[in-house]
Amino acid sequence: MIRFSLRIPADLHERVTARATADRRSLNSEILHLLETALAAPRADAGSPGGDPASPAPLHGKPDSSPT
Repeated sequence: MIRFSLRIPADLHERVTARATADRRSLNSEILHLLETALAAPRADAGSPGGDPASPAPLHGKPDSSPT
């Protein structure tokens, strides 16, 4: 197991702690569960062009649109 420090806002800590308590898990187990669930879920933008804000927009027009 890898151990590392993580800084999170106080309000997020409270939300995760409350969820861990409701799910009867430790804070560490709850964070692991949330990460595993998030990473296992199919991405909503998978397969849709331009759905990922980090991906560049599709190119339109001529390959070389510089003025001639």
